[in-house]
Amino acid sequence: MGLKAPARWQARLLFSGALLCAPLAWAQPTVLKVVAQEGTEPKFIPAGIGRVVGLCVDLYRAIERVDPGLQFVGDQQWLPLLRAHSELATHQHDALCAVQRTDERARQYVFLDPPLFQFRYQLIARADDPAVIANWDDVRKLGTQGVVLTNRGYTTPEMLERIGGLRVDSSATSPSINLHKLVAGRGRFFLHRAPGMQGFIARAGVAGKVKILPAVMASTDVYMAMGTHVDPAVRLRVQRAVEQLDRSGELAKLLKKWD
Repeated sequence: MGLKAPARWQARLLFSGALLCAPLAWAQPTVLKVVAQEGTEPKFIPAGIGRVVGLCVDLYRAIERVDPGLQFVGDQQWLPLLRAHSELATHQHDALCAVQRTDERARQYVFLDPPLFQFRYQLIARADDPAVIANWDDVRKLGTQGVVLTNRGYTTPEMLERIGGLRVDSSATSPSINLHKLVAGRGRFFLHRAPGMQGFIARAGVAGKVKILPAVMASTDVYMAMGTHVDPAVRLRVQRAVEQLDRSGELAKLLKKWD
């Protein structure tokens, strides 16, 4: 025999209550599409076939731990840096990690506060170079013997143009190309960012052939950048997760890990 009417209503109420308690378990995560940006160590570092590690990969996982309803996908797929920026601007993916803010980018993306990290820029020279550099005036004094290598499509050419009075070669499209140009004598210095410079030099196969000069020539904050198409409520969730990681000291630990 079936349930009597009162019993049936009780069963329905119990089932409805179970549904109300279950949405968190059943809810699909909010997926944010990202990419691994080529030539941006230590943000993204190749680690064998089909595997990418690095500062930004760790950051995505940390945000997911803070807000399990967020999921970043695509950080194991490489894309050239310029294309990664272009595809965020055209809404083909949703976020870029550790991006320097510029006026042009601020018109294309939404930058989340607080800054994730601060990157510092230092000069790399050949191991036997006797130059002592404390500031940009020391580089200017070298004239044609002080050519600074940097990368096309990065923010460093604009930075050096603003500083002014420098001989700059920004024809290379990747940091590793510039390291090998430096070793070959096709430039006096290579301006690159820390953290992660020692590991980058070793992976490029030029350890012992170059050295990092101690002077910090510039520093800049970098941010999480998100597409203007992303739901503002989702952007706020990412921002709150970043704020929590900042307060807890987790951001500082991640930067130290990859320094």
